[in-house]
Amino acid sequence: MMEYVKLGNTGLDVSRLCLGCMGFGDPETWVHQWVLKEDESGPIIKKALDIGINFFDTANVYSFGRSEEILGRALKDYGHRDEVVLATKVWGEMHKGPNGKGLSRKAILSEIDNSLKRLGTDYIDLYIIHRWDYNTPIEETMEALNDVVKMGKARYIGASAMYTWQFQKAQYVAEKNGWPRFVSMQSHLNLLYREEEREMIPYCKSENIALTPYSPLASGRLTRDWSETTQRAETDQIAKSKYDATAVADKMVVERLASVAKKRGVPRVEIALAWLLQKQPVTIPIIGATKISHLESAVPALSIKLTDQEISYMEEPYMPHRIVGHI
Repeated sequence: MMEYVKLGNTGLDVSRLCLGCMGFGDPETWVHQWVLKEDESGPIIKKALDIGINFFDTANVYSFGRSEEILGRALKDYGHRDEVVLATKVWGEMHKGPNGKGLSRKAILSEIDNSLKRLGTDYIDLYIIHRWDYNTPIEETMEALNDVVKMGKARYIGASAMYTWQFQKAQYVAEKNGWPRFVSMQSHLNLLYREEEREMIPYCKSENIALTPYSPLASGRLTRDWSETTQRAETDQIAKSKYDATAVADKMVVERLASVAKKRGVPRVEIALAWLLQKQPVTIPIIGATKISHLESAVPALSIKLTDQEISYMEEPYMPHRIVGHI
């Protein structure tokens, strides 16, 4: 059964699992060849709603807007807007030439309107900056986000994949000027990549900022034997860049995860997600489902409570990884 919690230090109710929508779009124009077209995506979105997921995460840049369009139409067909928590992101390059990407005032005010149109909605529940923009003063970005909120086009703002000093600087600028602060951080976090434990997680915990990790299953590496492969594993160059360099240590972690899952008599996905759900202040892992079975296998993790011994056993082989995600 689905569980619901508050999104960090807000009154917003969100399901403890989020459906990540990067996998919905157009494989012919997007960097990922494994994404699903609209006719394949709709049933997965409907299934998410049926099992109680009310939180959906996408981005303007996913398939250059196609993900937003697909999600928006499916939610209109199957969902109830007042019950759905809809998140999208801004920063990525949407067109070549000047002002085609980033977090300038011009980009943010243009892209929020474009996202609203594609999603077919009047407002975004959680508007997220996808990465840090080194070419725009953070004061300009935070003021533009404040205006987006004041105009009613977004209810809350969040951030994703940056260094903790950057996140803290943005929060300070917002607080100093009386502007909305970020209520969530979407970071790369799983049993194979735990660099966020050094600074970002302690900071988020101290400030009651919701942590909504992406890639909770390490692009599927935590769910199968090391020798097994998939179309995504063979073609996803971004995933390869994240994990290939630490394959020896990662393999040991996967083997220990498999051992814990075998002893408990449950699929590995349940153990991998249960570990993440116990990593406070984690609120909602983002499940990038491309099959209905991916959603069905995720829900049981909510009822699993790992022991301290199991957690230590799986974490012990971890080796430091190169920072990925941050730019």
